[in-house]
Amino acid sequence: MLTIVNLGYFITAITFIFSLKQMSHPSTARKGIIIAGWAMAGATLITFVHPTITQNAGFINYFLIMAGIAVGGVFALISAKKVAMTDMPQMIAIYNGVGGGAAACIAAVELIRASNHISLEVSVSLEHSSGMQMLAIIGALIGAVSFTGSLVAWAKLDGRMNKAIRIKNRNMINFGVFFLTLTLGIVLANSAPPNIYVIAIFFILALGFGWLIAVPIGGADMPVVISLFNALTGLAVALEGLALNNGGLVIAGIVVGAAGTVLTQLMAKAMNRPLSNILFSNFGDAPSGSEEVAGTMKDIAASDAAINMSFAQKVIIIPGYGLAVAQAQHKVAELTKLLQERDIEVKFAIHPVAGRMPGHMNVLLAESGIPYDLIMDLDEINPEFETCDFALVIGANDVVNPVARTDKTSPIYGMPILNADMARQCFVIKRGKGAGFSGIENHLFYLDNTTMVYGDAQKVLNDMITAIKTL
Repeated sequence: MLTIVNLGYFITAITFIFSLKQMSHPSTARKGIIIAGWAMAGATLITFVHPTITQNAGFINYFLIMAGIAVGGVFALISAKKVAMTDMPQMIAIYNGVGGGAAACIAAVELIRASNHISLEVSVSLEHSSGMQMLAIIGALIGAVSFTGSLVAWAKLDGRMNKAIRIKNRNMINFGVFFLTLTLGIVLANSAPPNIYVIAIFFILALGFGWLIAVPIGGADMPVVISLFNALTGLAVALEGLALNNGGLVIAGIVVGAAGTVLTQLMAKAMNRPLSNILFSNFGDAPSGSEEVAGTMKDIAASDAAINMSFAQKVIIIPGYGLAVAQAQHKVAELTKLLQERDIEVKFAIHPVAGRMPGHMNVLLAESGIPYDLIMDLDEINPEFETCDFALVIGANDVVNPVARTDKTSPIYGMPILNADMARQCFVIKRGKGAGFSGIENHLFYLDNTTMVYGDAQKVLNDMITAIKTL
């Protein structure tokens, strides 16, 4: 039976890897997600016939298990259908946190069983094997950190926690909490049976550690942080799978952890900042830069900007979070079609950390039907700005701020940016005059070749579309 179960897990592993490959491109991402969903359903069914469960069926309440699956499934189905595209980052953050919390809960239940001398096969292995117990405890620590950290990320993305909380000597405090938590974990791993009070303190500290890591991090780093917590959740699940001898958990955890780790590295590289700088510095604090802003901000009516663009040869559109907030992606698609009908070359420039999650802008543009061959990443599109007649920035800020190249004291110094300032003319659609998530002024807005178009992105784009149609 165990051989058949492991073979089933192996098949689901291959399916997970295939689905992950499909998710790597917008045109096949939906198909990949559906395949992954079926693979997860299969892995869940296989788990029900795992010998560890069937040999101890007296301890399993199948009704509660099925009820839990039903309640969670219905909630996920309803929330997924209702969630706005602008709220997708929050949804991903909260779902990722649930995954980490589930891994922590698995370890908590097994440790409590071991402390009560419940003679389940799994609990016996944990009670008499400090190595396996240590794996479960490390998984619990990582899962708990991912849970509270993801909750903080959700609160920041959802506007419920608008400011990064700065804690004096926070690195020292974080180290102290982590050291104490790890010490208690070692005590639990070498205790037979583990003490219930030590278990409780261990989990309280682990949850607190996740909160301490996440609360000082500014909103601009959220794409990287979400990827990091995603990787941690996968690692926690894999460790719990090893401790419980469950191949399905191991495989799913490794796939998620590896994908999250690669994505975290790519996001950090896109910001030209090491992960340690994101976790342990105060990105988002008031800037210490001394470089003064030169020039003045000029504005133009949406209709006038549209008429100017209608006589261009090449337009590069740069979407940002403001596009998502205004839900203006369909208007962008309509504007693109109108410009193309006038034989104007239109391309989209996507910064790796634009928006609130990795690939946020790609998802929005794909939803609106923008052809994939028009969407280009930073390295591909940057050389083309010098030959571009108009750069149209829609709700983007820090990712087009040229101060990242010039001011070494700026919090975004060294971060690769889109070269919108090198276009012959730049129009910036912006709701107001506020700064970006880094809290600094955008020097692009003050350049001679930049003109501001103030207003909600959807309304501005609609005005542009109307103006072009009247030509």
